[in-house]
Amino acid sequence: MTLSPMSPPQSQLSRASAATDAEVVMAIAHIGRELKSREREITEGMSALMAREIDHLDDDPQLVEMLEASVHGNVATVIHVLVNDIPVDHLQPTTAAVEYARRLAQRDVPSNSLVRAYHMGQHAMLRICHDEIGGRELPAPLTLAVIKRLTEIIYSYVDWITLYVFDAYEAERTRWMNARGSVRSATLHAVLSADRPDTATFETETGYRLMQTHLALILWRPGPEQPSTLNMLDTQARAIAKALHTNGPPIVAAIDRRTVWVWLPFGRCHPVTDTTKLRAVVDLADGTRLALGLPSHGLEGFRRSHQQAGAAYFIATVPGASSPHPVIGFGDPGVAAVSLLAKDLGSTRAWVREVLGELAEDTDQAATLRLTLSTYYAKGESHVRTAQSLTVHRNTVKYRITKAVAATSSAAPSDKLDIALALQVCRFLGAGVLRRPRDDAR
Repeated sequence: MTLSPMSPPQSQLSRASAATDAEVVMAIAHIGRELKSREREITEGMSALMAREIDHLDDDPQLVEMLEASVHGNVATVIHVLVNDIPVDHLQPTTAAVEYARRLAQRDVPSNSLVRAYHMGQHAMLRICHDEIGGRELPAPLTLAVIKRLTEIIYSYVDWITLYVFDAYEAERTRWMNARGSVRSATLHAVLSADRPDTATFETETGYRLMQTHLALILWRPGPEQPSTLNMLDTQARAIAKALHTNGPPIVAAIDRRTVWVWLPFGRCHPVTDTTKLRAVVDLADGTRLALGLPSHGLEGFRRSHQQAGAAYFIATVPGASSPHPVIGFGDPGVAAVSLLAKDLGSTRAWVREVLGELAEDTDQAATLRLTLSTYYAKGESHVRTAQSLTVHRNTVKYRITKAVAATSSAAPSDKLDIALALQVCRFLGAGVLRRPRDDAR
């Protein structure tokens, strides 16, 4: 072939193409390094978006925590690919991403929620990358080449990881359903969620009557997973039923490898639900936690008691929660109100700090003052009864109350009801709402 005078030799074309490719790789690496400095911000933003927009992903604080770990693992991997120009087929999925998929399968969260989360993450990451490109003064041809390469990389990654975690989800769902009995699980969820559930079928399959008084529990075991955990929780649930003198055997349904839902039948009786008394009669195995609702009757009572147990469970499992006792009940003082506030932790955190001012600090001194002021309100603002409850001198109580009130003076003006509620929120949610030194540094 004869080259025209205006055409560069083929070797020059190859060198120009290679140089352009190198420029694209370098530009993408620069973008990746910028994203690395914003990794936490990106992870938190994506996680919050997914939890808010996709059904079932924010039902449980533990799921939300696992969602954030999964998102962080994927974001960190994508950034690593961008910075180092690593082919997608050389990657291994993060443990957090795989475990999150398996946990969703155990919880009967639909697989389309998992897939949608990855597509939402893909869209969010592309938008962030496009914003980064838009903020750089790159030549138009290089800009187009970078956009094309970034889109290909992120699409390829999401396509690969989605297939991988979906396979993990399906395998876990099959194993889990076979292990716990799919018929009972489906029947139970239908009774909890359907507008007109088939109660006759439910009673036939479970042997449990709905027209009686129910007390719902949630039992779980935090920490490392152990093969014997579910058997231990089942045994524990039946021991509680025996200790409370139920009217028949309970329903015990495994929700994941370390959590069970329980309903105790009481016929026409009303069981003890005071958690102080329950701790005296219920011997929980080491590390086991218990949340309970209030006794209620019939189908609606079956549902409502479970919702209440779920609200107490939600408080106990919020990251940073500081409940000192392994048993928490919906009927405990402050639990019902705090469970509602815990659903929007960001707004609640801001409100607590506005109301309590310096009392919202995550320090030992602030914790002592919060406990004293909270006890003071609970004891009818009596220095004597507060001193007796805390086993300290009355003058010590007076001194602490004075300091606590002075600490709240740095906050927005609030009445005693707001302050008392904010103190309850701190008591249950702990570090989840308190101000840490690094919060102000960010």
